[in-house]
Amino acid sequence: MKKMLVLILCTISLSFPSFKTSSSIKANVRTADVIIYGGTSAAITAAVQVKKMGKSVIIVSPDSHLGGLSSGGLGFTDTGNKEVIGGLSREFYQRLYAHYQDPEAWNWQKKEEYGNKGQGTPAIDGANRTMWIFEPHAAEKVFEDFVKEYKLVVFRNEWLDRSSNGIVKTNGSIGSIKTLSGNVYKGKMFIDATYEGDLMALAGVSYHVGREANSVYNEKWNGIQAGIFHHGHHFKSKISPYKIVGNTSSGLLPEISSEKLRSNGTGDNKIQAYCFRMCLSNHPENRISFPKPVGYDAARYELVARVFDAGWRELFDKYDAIPNRKTDTNNHGPFSTDYIGKNYDYPEASYERRQQIIKDHELYQKGLLYFLQNDPSVPADVHEQMQKWGLPKDEFKDNGNWPHQLYIREARRMIGDFVMTEADALGKTVVPKPIGMGSYTLDSHNIQRYVTEDGYVQNEGDIGVHPDKPYSIAYGSILPKESECNNLLVPVCVSSSHIAYGSIRMEPVFMILGQSAATAAVLSIEKKIAPQRLSYTDLEATLIKFGQKLTL
Repeated sequence: MKKMLVLILCTISLSFPSFKTSSSIKANVRTADVIIYGGTSAAITAAVQVKKMGKSVIIVSPDSHLGGLSSGGLGFTDTGNKEVIGGLSREFYQRLYAHYQDPEAWNWQKKEEYGNKGQGTPAIDGANRTMWIFEPHAAEKVFEDFVKEYKLVVFRNEWLDRSSNGIVKTNGSIGSIKTLSGNVYKGKMFIDATYEGDLMALAGVSYHVGREANSVYNEKWNGIQAGIFHHGHHFKSKISPYKIVGNTSSGLLPEISSEKLRSNGTGDNKIQAYCFRMCLSNHPENRISFPKPVGYDAARYELVARVFDAGWRELFDKYDAIPNRKTDTNNHGPFSTDYIGKNYDYPEASYERRQQIIKDHELYQKGLLYFLQNDPSVPADVHEQMQKWGLPKDEFKDNGNWPHQLYIREARRMIGDFVMTEADALGKTVVPKPIGMGSYTLDSHNIQRYVTEDGYVQNEGDIGVHPDKPYSIAYGSILPKESECNNLLVPVCVSSSHIAYGSIRMEPVFMILGQSAATAAVLSIEKKIAPQRLSYTDLEATLIKFGQKLTL
């Protein structure tokens, strides 16, 4: 067993499977009390919690690298009120604090030179011994340390067979799942900890993709939101969308939809834009100039050139500093790293199509970086600043220094026992059976780029509404309806409306919900009942015992 575990931990490959079920390899049947599908931060905290409670667990991960976005470039943590982050989620950030107390962690700058800027509190919080801002490789090390310390069994590059052959389900209960390699995983409880919700969907659980109309849950900020500009990620000047300025017959520039916009508050099947959270470096000895991607076409970035011509100069506002002279660079402005409108089919797409979408996002962003660093149309002041930046040599070394995880901000969302809505996520209600807390802004990135009625380009869907106070997340939001599946928990694609998910979808919250899902799974096994029938009194007491924050 120890030899197998070492092999699992050391053999990490970025190669993708053929996405076809293999018939030539002899299948293994692997059994544990709890089977977790996914390699996200929620998957790791869930597995650790299962082991803490004395049960066996297997992580079946389609990813080679563990931690999802937390180790994939999102180092400037979206935390909100940090007091509501407890349990293993808080321990993750405490371990990062310990990492950065070691002088050897500071390779490219001295610790005292780091600006220590976080979101709402200092990045390095000595009083609470937490570090909220970090490098990708440091986060991945924490997740791998969890694996080693708790002797977690992890099978990587294992992709769920999403055909009807991929699951055995009897009387509403999953007996086993199968991967494309032919391996079978049997368990008493299952947890879908993926960003996409593939196991949830295969199990026949109800879910939604896209924005609900405001009328569905009596909300204000769901559905189409044209003319609402909460974050400044819109065109502040009148910019022509046409190849020849003002000439409608010349055709639209790239990255603009010709679809006519529907009325505000209307639902649709569109989802907020994805991007890579880029880790960049400005240290001369640790940066690589942005490569010119294959198929690069400067014409697709004409819109950003026109934005510069109009006087816009906010390009570097979201080059958020993380240790060692690096950044977590996020989307900012009217034309940025968000690849707007190019991901609508991702949630339901085949593996092959998803890989194509991911590659398209990569080429779009690499092309944008190359354009900003090299194109003669870029203003001199911007061009000069861009020369200072590049990809870090010491991050994502097995992937060309590019993040291994696309930011899947939203995909499927379960329709479960309880649906979290706008009022819940704004702290206006008291939800039943809380299992954790959130506090971040209702945050949706842009969803469409369109032509306005007066003939200019504009973005739509960028919403940011602050909650009144931190809010509790209901146990029912991670539970399918019992009639649909009685041994599955879903801590990432939780049961919520589009706009409520905009707050819930933060990495600290996913870790919180992963731990709570695992707690419920183990208690249900011990009591031999479905999670939907679990005594909340027992669940609440156990969550509090393990440090979870449930209410203010």
